[in-house]
Amino acid sequence: MIGKLAAAWLGSKAAGPNQGGKGAIEGLGLAWVAEKVLPTVAAVALLGWGAKKLYDALSSDEPSYPSEATPSSS
Repeated sequence: MIGKLAAAWLGSKAAGPNQGGKGAIEGLGLAWVAEKVLPTVAAVALLGWGAKKLYDALSSDEPSYPSEATPSSS
């Protein structure tokens, strides 16, 4: 509730001196959109990051050996 009030206040301040009501409505709308959309976007981004990490780990064709196992060039 406090977040919605803060968003309405910030929206009214950002809209200008003669558009306070319009800015308050826009601020409330933005707060509602952020509340509904941001968790979904964050979850999709996290799943995409994890999927890319898994894909990169599984698609590596080169075997990984410790540095002591490599032949020396001397």
